[in-house]
Amino acid sequence: MQNLGFYFDLGWHHIIAWDALDHLLFVLVLSAVYLVADWKKVLVLITAFTFGHSLTLILSIVDIVRVNAKLVEFLIPVTIVITAVFNLLQKEPGLRTMQRNYFLAFFFGLVHGLGFANAIRFMMEKGDSIGMNLLGFNLGLEAGQIVVVTGILLLSYVVVNKAGLKRNWWVRVLSVLGILPAGKMIWERFSTFF
Repeated sequence: MQNLGFYFDLGWHHIIAWDALDHLLFVLVLSAVYLVADWKKVLVLITAFTFGHSLTLILSIVDIVRVNAKLVEFLIPVTIVITAVFNLLQKEPGLRTMQRNYFLAFFFGLVHGLGFANAIRFMMEKGDSIGMNLLGFNLGLEAGQIVVVTGILLLSYVVVNKAGLKRNWWVRVLSVLGILPAGKMIWERFSTFF
C-alpha cells in the first residue's frame, strides 16, 4: 500500500507540476472544445488518454517497447500543436470533433506514455507489483487531469456562458495558448534531437 501512495503521488505530479507543462498544454488543447455541459465526455476523453499512456508504460516496463527518449520528447509538443491545429480548423464543435478527440487522446496518450516510460522503468525495483504501481500512478494521473480539466471547464463556463465570448473564439484562444509554448518546445527539442 505504501507503493500505491508513492506512485499515486508520482502520477499526480506527472500532470500537476510546472515541469509537466507539456502534459498540461496537451490537456488544455484537447479539452478546449468542451463546455461544462460536456463534462461526461471530457471524463471519457481523459480516461482514453490515461489508457493510451498506461499501455505504453506497461509495454515499456516489460521491455517490449523501447523508443529513443529524445524522439519522444520532441514528439510530445508536436501532439499539442497537431491537436490545437485541428481545433483551429474546425468550424463548429460537434460529434465528429468529439470522436476525433477520443482517438487523439488515446493515440497521443501512447506517445506521452513513452515519455515517462524510461523513468518509471528505472524506479521500479525487482519484485515490485507492476499492477499496483501502475494503478497508483494512473489514479494519480487521472486525478490530476480531472483537476486540470475541471478548472478549464469552469473557466469556459465563466468566459463563454456568463461573459458571452463566442465558443469558437474560446477554442481559438485556448488553442493558440497551447501552440505558442509547444512551438517553442518543438524548436528547442528539435535542435537536441537532430
